[in-house]
Amino acid sequence: MKIYRNRLLHCLVLALSLSLLAPTAQAQDKSLDEVIWVVGNEAILRSDVEYQRINAELQGQRIDGDPYVVIPEQFAIQKLFLHQAAIDSIEVAESDVSSMVNEQLNYMIQMAGSEEKLEEYRGMSIKQIRAEIIKYYIDSEKIQEEKKKIIGDKKVTPAEVRRYFKTMPEDSLPYIPLKVEVQILTRAPEVAPEEIERVKNELLDYARRVNSGEASFETLARLYSEDEGSARQGGEIGYKGKAETVPEFSNVAFSLTDPKTVSRIVQTEYGYHILQLIGRRGDKVDVRHILRKPRVSDTEVKVTLNRLDSVANDIRAKKFSFEDAVKVISDDKDTKNNNGLMANVDPETRTQTSKFEMKDLPQEVAKVVDKMHIGEVSDPFTMVNSKGQEVCAIVLLKNRYPGHKADITEDFQTLTNIVSEKRQQEILDKWIRDKQATTYISIKDGWRKTGYRYPGWIK
Repeated sequence: MKIYRNRLLHCLVLALSLSLLAPTAQAQDKSLDEVIWVVGNEAILRSDVEYQRINAELQGQRIDGDPYVVIPEQFAIQKLFLHQAAIDSIEVAESDVSSMVNEQLNYMIQMAGSEEKLEEYRGMSIKQIRAEIIKYYIDSEKIQEEKKKIIGDKKVTPAEVRRYFKTMPEDSLPYIPLKVEVQILTRAPEVAPEEIERVKNELLDYARRVNSGEASFETLARLYSEDEGSARQGGEIGYKGKAETVPEFSNVAFSLTDPKTVSRIVQTEYGYHILQLIGRRGDKVDVRHILRKPRVSDTEVKVTLNRLDSVANDIRAKKFSFEDAVKVISDDKDTKNNNGLMANVDPETRTQTSKFEMKDLPQEVAKVVDKMHIGEVSDPFTMVNSKGQEVCAIVLLKNRYPGHKADITEDFQTLTNIVSEKRQQEILDKWIRDKQATTYISIKDGWRKTGYRYPGWIK
């Protein structure tokens, strides 16, 4: 659960390469640390290649070719982009990647079992591991920014798309998987006033303990905060701009002036919080917070499910439409103003669509929709929403688009994306070949091989 607004992935989000979980050279044979390639002023270590090879095997990934050719070349291409990014003065601040860094570190700690086990396995302190992850994400951001600069804003035309697929054999056309459009109506069960009072009293007690010096905010956040994403960091969320957190939270965060004091209780759609200032940097602020969420009773869940069951029956009886019910009953602000129609954001193109592959739907919704017919209204069910809250819901299957071979009329946008990606890759391929010719490249004896995708590494 996050109190900050979801960033479109991007990202590499949660799963940085397992190479970050592999034991470092400090914990292994130091001979693995020999420099085998230099690209510009960037070195590639033998250990980098070995870790990547081992991790590919552990994950069951197939390397197409000699791993001692494929992997060093992958690193070398990254170094070319980083070298150019330095020339172009592309900068990425640590605050720009802090959210992803926190997520990744938490993920690694969870994989290892504890901070102590992760430190032992990596042969590094948590501080050093964090610094390594920060560098990874900053480098990744720089590479992406440099690629955008190289590609520019060139767009493919409809005529180009038609020409590209006109001569393509039928069996070479891409397969478009089954997609659905879904309308949803959600309702959060009522929370008893005494439960809200209990949560507020907990937070007041935490604030008292911090203000009296009895306990640190960080310790209490680790022990009690229900924001899993920040609890492991002592409640710290990283530097955020005002628009990067929900308004109620940001209003209080940006009003704090004294790092020694604890804020008043703040209510957001995620629950109830207390905050403590860490620091300011330009128009961004870093705070710690403790989140507590009121519990909903089983009785209230049943009451809400029964209400939605009646609503679903009335819709089926055509007493009113699903859209009308959404406007009056639904409390999901993300879909309420769109007749309940769920929106899907493509992480690559960042475009919004109402069509979902089944794998992209919330798990609880996909399970229900899988057995439905177009126009059918589901029975009520419970699910966890994007805020980490248990809610009750009914859905209507608006459309189902069976899987099929791409059609130039029906799937024009998908085909446009394919051609656009192909054109972009052609631009990057040409840039890499040109850059090889003007960049200092040195490869250690024994590592100068054949079979590279871009043969210009060996001069």
